[in-house]
Amino acid sequence: MLFGKQSIGVEINPSGVAFAALSGNGVSPHLESVSSASFPAGTIRVSLREPNILDSQRFVDTLKATHNLLLKNTMRLNVTLPDTVGRVMLLDMEGRFKSRSEALDMIRWKLKKNLPFDVSDTHLDYQQITTRENGDMALLVALVSKQVIAQYEELILSAGFTPAMIDFNSFNLHRIFDSRLEQLDEVTVISFYDSILCITVFSNGLLKFQRIKDLSGSLGVDSRVFMEINSSLIVFRDRFPEHVMKTVTCIAPPDVANHFCNMVEEAVGVEPLLLEVKSVVIPGNDAPADQESLFPYTTAIGAAMRSL
Repeated sequence: MLFGKQSIGVEINPSGVAFAALSGNGVSPHLESVSSASFPAGTIRVSLREPNILDSQRFVDTLKATHNLLLKNTMRLNVTLPDTVGRVMLLDMEGRFKSRSEALDMIRWKLKKNLPFDVSDTHLDYQQITTRENGDMALLVALVSKQVIAQYEELILSAGFTPAMIDFNSFNLHRIFDSRLEQLDEVTVISFYDSILCITVFSNGLLKFQRIKDLSGSLGVDSRVFMEINSSLIVFRDRFPEHVMKTVTCIAPPDVANHFCNMVEEAVGVEPLLLEVKSVVIPGNDAPADQESLFPYTTAIGAAMRSL
């Protein structure tokens, strides 16, 4: 291969699958090829507690056929799923942990009354972000039902693939723009992808605030989205009144990107910068180069970048 190491990412959602094959490295990823296919209605239904895949054979057949279109032999996949499959949140915890096992137990205990599923039956991971002035630890926590994720893993394996890593779209939206975002100590990212609104604030290079909201049925530029952005910002400003938003960035579908940025500017009071995947990847001869064609593969590209 011309660029050496190769990685494949795949986004799976109720609408279908999107594959992206990359080579190179995280700083200069080369997009070699993409492929996608739709699922018939009723193939997948997102749920926090119940198995998501309703038509296993259709799922497996579509996954295999769409991968074949990449013309790549790599069977190791980095998988990205809708955020509504699980939960991602910032959590404040008092004191310190003696071990990772103790930390997981304490996080589960704190969350058990606040989530609509059995926290004891979840895959849970966390990352310590910082220690606040009052001694509390700020943690980024992600969790998903073991039953839900096991079904995805089993059917991906039955299709002949190895699910190397599985995470959520919000992580991969940020990952694809990491090299640009990490240059900014203070930055707010407001994204609308696959009907999910995500507002993330970084301060001194650390995650300070995040809110993820499912706005199914919205196109991204209606009053519902505007009101959710405003309410999220009210929560943030009440909690961090000293923070001044200087740099704001947006991620949105190309057909509504300009309107979305205008709406964000009205809500925040800062002219935002539009982040586009076309500015990150170097397209090969068999890959699209324009933003409109690339956007549906954004999180698949972000997932593939995990292994570069």
